[in-house]
Amino acid sequence: MRSTFGLHDCQLLCINSSDHEMVERQDNPWAPYKSGDSPSQRLGCFLNVDDYNEIKDLLQDLSSKHIIPYMEQKIRALNQEVSATRKGFRNQIKNLWWRKGKEDVADSPAGPMYTFSSIESQIRVLGDYAFMLRDYELALSNYRLISTDYKLDKAWKRYAGIQEMMGLTFFMLDQSRKEAEYCMENAFNTYLKIGSSGQQNATRCGLWWVEMLKARDQHKDAAVVYFRICDEEPLHSAVMLEQASYCYLLSKPPMLRKFGFHLVLSGDQYKKSDQIKHAIRTYRTAVSVFEGTTWGHIKDHVHFHIGEWYAILGMYELAVKHMLEVLACTHQSKTMQELFLKDFLETVQKTGKTFEVLKLQLPKLNISSLKVAFEDHRTYASPVAASVRECLWRSLEEDMIPSLPTARTNWLELQSKLVSKYRESNVCVVGEAVKVDIEFKNPLQIPISISSVSLLCDLSAISDELNSDALSSTVGPQNDDGSSNLTTNRDMSSENFSFSSSEVDFSLGGGETTLVQLMVTPKVEGILQISGVRWKLSGSVVGLHKFDSNMKKITKGRRKAKPPCDNLKFIVIKSLPKLEGSIHSLPEKAYAGDLRHLMLALRNPSEFTVQNLKMKISHPRFLNIGSHGNLKTEFPSCLEKKMASEQSGVHANSNNLSQTVFLFPKETLIQGEMPLLWPLWLRAAVPGHISLYISVYYEMGDISSVMRYRTLRMHYNLQVLPSLDVSFQVSPCPSRLQEFLVRMDVINRTSSESFHVHQLSAVGHQWEISLLQPVEAIFPSESLMAGQALTCFFRLKSCRKSLTSTDKVSTLSPLLGSDVSLRPEGSNEPLFDISCSPLADFHLCERLHQKMSHQGDPNAVDFILISQPLKDNITPGIADPPHLFSHHACHCSTSSTSPISWLVDGPRTLFHDFSTSLREINLKMVIYNSSEAVASICINTFDSTSTSGHLSEGTADLSTYPSGDQTGWHDASVVNNIKVTSDVHVGAQVGKSLSLESVPPFIWSGASSTRVQLEPMSATEIPLQICVFSPGIYDLSNYVLQWSLLSSDDSGNQEGKSQHSGTCQGYPYYLSVLQSA
Repeated sequence: MRSTFGLHDCQLLCINSSDHEMVERQDNPWAPYKSGDSPSQRLGCFLNVDDYNEIKDLLQDLSSKHIIPYMEQKIRALNQEVSATRKGFRNQIKNLWWRKGKEDVADSPAGPMYTFSSIESQIRVLGDYAFMLRDYELALSNYRLISTDYKLDKAWKRYAGIQEMMGLTFFMLDQSRKEAEYCMENAFNTYLKIGSSGQQNATRCGLWWVEMLKARDQHKDAAVVYFRICDEEPLHSAVMLEQASYCYLLSKPPMLRKFGFHLVLSGDQYKKSDQIKHAIRTYRTAVSVFEGTTWGHIKDHVHFHIGEWYAILGMYELAVKHMLEVLACTHQSKTMQELFLKDFLETVQKTGKTFEVLKLQLPKLNISSLKVAFEDHRTYASPVAASVRECLWRSLEEDMIPSLPTARTNWLELQSKLVSKYRESNVCVVGEAVKVDIEFKNPLQIPISISSVSLLCDLSAISDELNSDALSSTVGPQNDDGSSNLTTNRDMSSENFSFSSSEVDFSLGGGETTLVQLMVTPKVEGILQISGVRWKLSGSVVGLHKFDSNMKKITKGRRKAKPPCDNLKFIVIKSLPKLEGSIHSLPEKAYAGDLRHLMLALRNPSEFTVQNLKMKISHPRFLNIGSHGNLKTEFPSCLEKKMASEQSGVHANSNNLSQTVFLFPKETLIQGEMPLLWPLWLRAAVPGHISLYISVYYEMGDISSVMRYRTLRMHYNLQVLPSLDVSFQVSPCPSRLQEFLVRMDVINRTSSESFHVHQLSAVGHQWEISLLQPVEAIFPSESLMAGQALTCFFRLKSCRKSLTSTDKVSTLSPLLGSDVSLRPEGSNEPLFDISCSPLADFHLCERLHQKMSHQGDPNAVDFILISQPLKDNITPGIADPPHLFSHHACHCSTSSTSPISWLVDGPRTLFHDFSTSLREINLKMVIYNSSEAVASICINTFDSTSTSGHLSEGTADLSTYPSGDQTGWHDASVVNNIKVTSDVHVGAQVGKSLSLESVPPFIWSGASSTRVQLEPMSATEIPLQICVFSPGIYDLSNYVLQWSLLSSDDSGNQEGKSQHSGTCQGYPYYLSVLQSA
């Protein structure tokens, strides 16, 4: 070989010199350059160290002594040839002249053909050799030289190749980035211009371009180039798009949104090319980008397609896992929601088993709406009562429930004996349900079906020690360690013997929300823990929601705040009696003043008795407790007035009013199915929405019970509508002592109801009331129509003789009074007795509530107006019992602005023979002090000196006196021209004179000035006398009454005294004296 090829051109290489023994080596020299070999294939296993060295020496010698020298020699030869033919000004002009006219040649994809020996090919070879030997300047000059020739010859493929190499040369020279990018852009576009034949070259050019940009940290621009490389072939596009997404991730700052978007595009192209695993890989990478963002639509797209593709691969569990993420897609359209739910259910059915999903998003649970209602020593008659705030019940029951020292044997002592683990737990009773209200919402626009909704519970037994010491009961067989797990409700099996739980099925329309009440009833004693809720969606998927230990809950029935984790933990104690209560015939709506007879029914289904019952009502003004004797009375006939011999003696129940807690008779026991019935009276006092709260306290007959007492809480809502609006105005009569004019204004505020006004009663034994006009004149139509207003007047007379300052109006005294019937004459309807219960009881309540500035005034009067509806059925379509309406007006003052009233009493007409002697006439003045202070009164009389005989001169000067405020009306029946007026100052009448021509004079023959001191609330009589000299009609008003009040504090300090005084002109008093025969 050396003789043939030469001594220096041949060399011997010796390999595999390890004597057929496999040599273990850590590094494989061909590993970086060769891939795809199986792990069992071991390259170079027979090469020893000498073989490796000889191979290296051979290759180094071949490169340095043969290849590189040959290339250098070739470059020199080609450079000389190119310089001779193409370089220089003359050669360039010659080349341009020779190529002139080729630009008119039509383009062809292949372009003109160049032989290897042509000058164009030789220039290209020269440039490539120079590039390989890193002589980039020489390579660039030759590339530029040939680039113009290819462009003029329209050899676009070769022109694009030259531009590509120029771009790489510029990059290697690191001189001009813009020139390099311009060349790569020009080459890439030219490849694409060629068509499909240049697509592969365009891809290669783009990849070079991308690497150039990456090397300069221009990852964003590199991603754009990757995107441009994509073609119609799906797999090719998928790879390029995936690489573009990583460029966006590496850019500064990272462009995560575009990173995820291009991953999704890449995964979609992988799916089109049936590369499902690669599609899943890119989509799962995109999930990490969109997690925690608000980009709901793209997240739903990614999760849904991952689940869909996993289902294609038969990996159903992973498919279900991802499809669960798109169930609660509230932002999607109704069509997309139907598609997601349908595919999800189909995927679940393909698995052939039922999935249990923790925190299933369909439907959504509103944990903030969670309410727990249970009954320990507090029981509730209705769910409405259980929703009332505990503080309200607590304030109502504080007078009934025994204090802590007397209640040490109740359930509070039980809790104090428990270990600290259970000390803050709630207490419930065996056989009594614990109710949990929770809100379910359908976030979708399509209906869904929910079934088998129940609570997840655990009931475990308490140790023997706690049972014997604290609970005094057993829960059945136990393990040796003293604690055993009895059951778990996860499977909601009907075989559960320790407790029972309810199951609820319902459907939710689009966007619908419903409140579901779930119940669990323990059957044995122990520790009950409610851990969550379970449901089934469309009969295929089981949803589980565990109640978090630190979430906020609203619980009913706890006296103090508990740790949230213990709000759903209960100590179950043995069965106890429980009262059930209701009020029969209690209306939801009533008119103001409506009085009804109701019935309270209490039942005790337990075999153990309850005793020592108490009851308290929040609004005694509306609801009054009757006596057991009224149980079978007929209403309203039971309220009618009876003869003295028939009086039942049922007066106002003052004990119920003074004692806010009603005590049932001690012999009252409730047991079995026989209910305890007790009468109640309802009166709709004032319009508005009223909440009635009733609490019944009872104690256990079984002394071994853990709880000694329980309470039954009842709650009712009552809407009171306006009916009759009644008001009174009382004015004193100045000419009649202790008589008053009462004005009553009645307005029917209803829109459709009419009423019969039955009677008006003045409360109190010291009052007498009577009519001033016939009833037919007051009520022409015998009824008060809807919207009608009415005004009528009555005469009120005080029968009180004298009161001391210590006499007060007692609110607890029997309500005797005077009644006046307002029914037409001839009506035989009896009057109602206001002194008997319940009218008297409700009136006492009204006195307490109608507080006024003059409350407690002994001169005040109360009125009760009783009416009945025109028709029995005031609510159309509903058969109501008979109705009676009572309207109460309390503390109506009868006092005028002047506390002193008086009356002159004596004869009105006399006969006397004046030819024999004058006539002395005796009169008396009754003075009454209605104030609570001592009054000093002075009466000054003035004789008449005028020949007219009517008024004296001294009387004419009385206008200078300050006239006291005088109110009321005058009875002037003796003189026809005197009218009845109200609120008239008598001083204005001083100037009046009778139109009589001759009135003989008269004189006051008694003392001209009399002074008395009058005690509070007392009356006195003062004798008066006049002498008449001739017949005539005399006005005896020429006197003045001056009064002053003197009040002081108990200490008698003169500085604390305050004086109030006034002067009043005498009332007109006409006396007729005639000459006897």
